[in-house]
Amino acid sequence: MSFCISFQSCLHECRGTQGEPRAALDTQPGPASPLPPSACLHRPAPLPSDWRGRVPPPRLPAAPTRVRHPWTAARRGRILLSCCAREVPLTCSAAMKIAVIGQSLFGQEVYCHLRKEGHEVVGVFTVPDKDGKADPLGLEAEKDGVPVFKFPRWRARGQALPDVVSKYQALGAELNVLPFCSQFIPMEIINAPRHGSIIYHPSLLPRHRGASAINWTLIHGDKKGGFTIFWADDGLDTGDLLLQKECEVLPDDTVSTLYNRFLFPEGIKGMVQAVRLISEGKAPRLPQPEEGATYEGIQKKETARINWAQPAEAIHNWIRGNDKVPGAWTEACGQKLTFFNSTLNTSGLVPEGEALPIPEAHRPGVVTKAGLILFGNDDRMLLVKNIQLEDGKMVPASHFFRGADSSALELTEAELATAEAVRSAWQRILPNVLEVEDSTDFFKSGAASVDVVRLVEEVKELCDGLELENEDVYMATTFGDFIQLLVRKLRGEDEENECIIDYVERAVNKLTLRMPHQLFIGGMFVDAEGAKTYDTINPTDGSVICQVSLAQVSDVDKAVAAAKDAFENGLWGKISARDRGRLLYRLADLMEQHQEELATIEALDAGAVYTLALKTHVGMSIQTFRYFAGWCDKIQGSTIPINHARPNRNLTLTRKEPVGVCGIVIPWNYPLMMLSWKTAACLAAGNTVVIKPAQVTPLTALKFAELTLKAGIPKGVVNILPGSGSLVGQRLSDHPDVRKIGFTGSTEVGKHIMKSCALSNVKKVSLELGGKSPLIIFADCDLSKAVQMGMSSVFFNKGENCIAAGRLFVEDSIHDEFVRKVVEEVGKMKIGNPLDRGTNHGPQNHQAHLRKLVEYCQRGVEEGATLVCGGKQVPRPGFFFEPTVFTDVEDHMFVAKEESFGPIMIISRFADGDTDAVLSRANATEFGLASGVFTRDISKALYVSDKLQAGTVFVNTYNKTDVAAPFGGFKQSGFGKDLGEAALNEYLRVKTVTFEY
Repeated sequence: MSFCISFQSCLHECRGTQGEPRAALDTQPGPASPLPPSACLHRPAPLPSDWRGRVPPPRLPAAPTRVRHPWTAARRGRILLSCCAREVPLTCSAAMKIAVIGQSLFGQEVYCHLRKEGHEVVGVFTVPDKDGKADPLGLEAEKDGVPVFKFPRWRARGQALPDVVSKYQALGAELNVLPFCSQFIPMEIINAPRHGSIIYHPSLLPRHRGASAINWTLIHGDKKGGFTIFWADDGLDTGDLLLQKECEVLPDDTVSTLYNRFLFPEGIKGMVQAVRLISEGKAPRLPQPEEGATYEGIQKKETARINWAQPAEAIHNWIRGNDKVPGAWTEACGQKLTFFNSTLNTSGLVPEGEALPIPEAHRPGVVTKAGLILFGNDDRMLLVKNIQLEDGKMVPASHFFRGADSSALELTEAELATAEAVRSAWQRILPNVLEVEDSTDFFKSGAASVDVVRLVEEVKELCDGLELENEDVYMATTFGDFIQLLVRKLRGEDEENECIIDYVERAVNKLTLRMPHQLFIGGMFVDAEGAKTYDTINPTDGSVICQVSLAQVSDVDKAVAAAKDAFENGLWGKISARDRGRLLYRLADLMEQHQEELATIEALDAGAVYTLALKTHVGMSIQTFRYFAGWCDKIQGSTIPINHARPNRNLTLTRKEPVGVCGIVIPWNYPLMMLSWKTAACLAAGNTVVIKPAQVTPLTALKFAELTLKAGIPKGVVNILPGSGSLVGQRLSDHPDVRKIGFTGSTEVGKHIMKSCALSNVKKVSLELGGKSPLIIFADCDLSKAVQMGMSSVFFNKGENCIAAGRLFVEDSIHDEFVRKVVEEVGKMKIGNPLDRGTNHGPQNHQAHLRKLVEYCQRGVEEGATLVCGGKQVPRPGFFFEPTVFTDVEDHMFVAKEESFGPIMIISRFADGDTDAVLSRANATEFGLASGVFTRDISKALYVSDKLQAGTVFVNTYNKTDVAAPFGGFKQSGFGKDLGEAALNEYLRVKTVTFEY
C-alpha cells in the first residue's frame, strides 16, 4: 500500500485505492508561500468519556488550571505530548541516520536544523528540477555533499519501483522525516527504517485530514489551529500521533499569516523536537480518535466560487481560506473576479461609492476609497482590498473602475540604475527568460511562490531595506509595472497605505482644523466597540467640540494585540536602530510643520494659552522627539571581565533590549507634551505602545496618531485609545501582554496601578505622581526675579503644572514686600480666550476641576488662611478661575499640605536666618517631585539643594526643564524618570550573555 504526505498541495490516496496519482499543484510552502485553500463540512464529534490515556483530544481546554500527565503544555501554542499511551521503547543513540523526503523552504529548514542537532542526513529525496530550477531542499543538501535523489515517481501501477527502493535501502536510514512532500511514497519506503517515518501535518488531527488543512481551518472559521506530527501508516493522515501544538486563529488571518506566524517557525521546531524524542526513546504513539475526524479535499478554481447566500463572516472566511490559491471568485461586470485580502474590520467605513452589481449577492458591492465593500445575507459588511481580473492582472479593489494608469513616472538617473539592478535580480530568478523586458510577466515566466519571497528579499537588499509585501509582487506582475510600484514606494508615494480618516473640521484661529476623533488601532482610525462615544468640551465656553470614540475593554485587547504583533512580527523590530531614529526625526519634522494646528487644538481642547502651547506644549514635544531620535543608535551594552572557567576562557556582555508592548497613561494638563515625554523614549528604545490620553483632552493625541502614519511609523507601533481610566487604564495595567506602564497622574491612582501591575504579570512601571513642591525665598535673593519666577512657579499654565510650587516659604524680612509685588503682578494678568494673543491666563481644563478649586479655597478660608485675592470663579462663560493668593498659611492647614493643581499661591513665613527650620518644614511632606530656592549665597544654595528631598531642585529659576535633563520624583511623587538618557532605561531591559571558548 502506498502512502501520500498530506500538506498544502499534496495529493492523497484513500485507503485501498489503486492507480496513478493526479498531477500535484506546483505551489510550494515557505515563509511567505501560502498553502492552497479549502472548506470544512463537518464539526468534530465529542470524545468518548474514557479517552484519557488512549487518544489525544483535538483541543486542550481553553484555560486549563493545570496540565497533567499524559499532556504537557507550552505557554505560547500548547504542545500536546503523551508519555504513556502505547509508547514504543527505543534504544537508538542521540544521533540517528535520517532520510529527509520532501521539498520547499520548510523542508530545507528542517533539514538544516536536524544537521545542527548532530544527526546524519544520509540522503535527501526531493522533486525534480522545474524550469531549470532546483528545489531549495535539494540545493542545500547538495552544498553539504549529501546524496540527493530527484525521482519523478516512486511507483508505477500501484507498485514501488525496484530501482528506487534499492537506492533508498542502500542508505541505511534509521528514520524517515517527511516535512513536506507532494509525491506518493510507497509503504516499502515508509516502513523500511527501524524507527519508521514521521510526517508534519498543518492541523490538529483528526480534524482536517487532507491536502488543504490550513485552508479548511480558515474557511470553517476555526478559532484554534495548529499542527500535528504523526507516525506514517497506510491511511490518509490516520497514523498514530507523536506531537501536536496549537495556536489562536486571528479573525483576519490568511493562509500566509497563519503559516508565517506559527505553522512555519513552530513547525520546524516541532519536527526537530519530534526527532529528539525519538532519539531519546521518549516518543509516544497515540492512536488517533475517529470521533471528530474530518476529511476535506483539495480546492480547485471551479469549486472556489463564492456562495452569496451566507452571512458576511462566512463569506470572509471563504475568501481568506482560498487566498491565494485557487482564489475565491464570482461573476460580475461580465468577467470572473477573484477576491483577496478580506477583512471584517469595517469600523468607520461608510458604504458610499460606485456600485458593483454582483449576481446572486444579497446587495451590490460598493467600490470605496478603502476597497470593495461586500455584504452578507445578514447585511453585515466585509471589505476586500484586492481584485484579480480575468486576464490575471491584480488591482487594488479601490481602483476597480479606474482605467489604465497612463501617468507613468519619469525615472531619475539614480532610479534608472536601481531599475537595472532589479532587472538583473529578475533575470537571476527567471533563468529561462533570455531578456527581461518591461512586458515580462513574473509568473508567466515560470516564477513560483517561493520566488516571490526571493524577489522581496533581493529588493530589500538592493533598496536599503525597503520592505515590500508579497502582495506587491502579485499586484504588479510585469517588470514595467513592478518598477513603477517600486519607485513610488521609494518616493513615499504609495497611496495604498493612505489611512481613511473621518475628520471633524473646525475653522479656528484662522486655520481649518482637521481633527481625527476615532480610536487609533493597528494603523487605522476605527469606532469603539458598540460605536460608543462621548463629548469633548471646549473649556473656554463649555461648548461641545465633537464626539470622540470611547474605548472599551475589547478595544484595549485589540490595540494590545496590534502592538504585540507589530513588536514581534512587524517591520519595527527588523529595521536598524538608525532607521528607527530617522522615522522619529521625520515625525518631529511633521509635528513642527503642524505646530500651529497642534497648538490650536491644545487651546481648544485643554484651554492652553495659544502662545504658551506653541512654545511649550508643542515646542517641547518636538524637541523631545528629536532628542530621543538621536539616541536610537546609541543604546548599547558593555563587555564585562569575569573569572574564566579554566582552561577555557569566558566573555560576558550585556545587551539593552526593548521590553515589548508598553502602556502609557497621560494626564490632561499637557496632553501632547506628556505624551511626547514618554512615547519618544519608549519608541526610541524599540518598543510598541498603547497610549491612553486623558478622557477630557484626547484631540492632540489623535492628531499625533495621524502624523505617525505620515511619518511612516509602521502600523501597530502606536495605538491611541481615548476613554476612562477605570476601564482603559485598568485593562492596560492588568493586561498580560503589556510589559511596561508609564503613568502620570495622582498618587492615589498611581498606587492602584502599581498594585495591578504587580498582581497581573509583575510588569515594569514608572510613576510621576502628585506634588507639593516647596519654593524657599531667602531675603538675600534678587527680589524682582524671585517675584517673577514665583509667579511663574504657581500660575504657569493656569497652575495646571505637576511641578508647580505648591507652597512658598518667604523669609520674614521680605515677606510683606514680596506679597505686595505679587498681588500687583496678579492684577496685571489678562484672563480671557486662550487664542487671543494678549491672554496670559486661560480657562481651567474642565468643570470638575474648577469646582475642586473653588472648594479648595473655601477650605483655606475656613481654616484661617488669609485670602489676599482671587478664590472665585470668573463670572463669564467657560471654566475660568481667578489667580489666587493665600498668606498666613500654617503647617497644619489643608492648603499647606495638599496640592491644588490650580492658580493658587500658598505663602508661609519663616524666621530670618532659620535655614534648617524652613528645610524641615519644606521636607515635611510625602511628596517630592520638585523644589526651588532663591538666594544670592552660593553656599546656602548648595546646602539647601542638598537637603531638599525632591527629584528636581531649581536654584534662582523655576520650571526650567529640558529634554536632556532627567525628570521624576521622590517619595510618593513616584519613581522612574522622563527625559534624558535615564528615561530610556525605563523602557529597556538588560540581558547578560556569557560565552565560553
